[in-house]
Amino acid sequence: MSIATLDASQHHNLPTSAKTLFEAKAKKKVTFEEIAQKLGREEVACAAIFYGQAKASPDDIKNLSELFGIDHAQLEEQLSGFPDRGKSIEMPPKEPLIYRLYEIVQNYGYAYKAVLNEKFGDGIMSAIAFSTKVEKETDKDGVVWVNINLRGKWLPFTRF
Repeated sequence: MSIATLDASQHHNLPTSAKTLFEAKAKKKVTFEEIAQKLGREEVACAAIFYGQAKASPDDIKNLSELFGIDHAQLEEQLSGFPDRGKSIEMPPKEPLIYRLYEIVQNYGYAYKAVLNEKFGDGIMSAIAFSTKVEKETDKDGVVWVNINLRGKWLPFTRF
């Protein structure tokens, strides 16, 4: 079983909680899927807490404290602020997998925009009223595929 870990020396803009959580995760040898089950959230939402990109609820803090044996007061202090989203990596990203996701938007962004505008009108997809899910799919030939579902509330532009 592969466990996602963090080399903190490669990520200078992450909050203190990232190091705390990733060290505990590596020590306990748990996946984000297992953490998600404990928190009652999706895997990506749990990972976003680890990177400081999502706000942890009081229940999340309690459950993470219990799961990892981290002092509740320490974790509460590290996770109780507001996330500082979007500053953890430079743009364009250099990590190949993240770059490929960025490349998808570079190559297909305007195509997505055109299709979304035709279906929904003038507006944008929210990244706040938003959820995402990652699934592994194996086809009949045994080829493994990534399936990323993005679900965002449609926000029509308003006239002013």
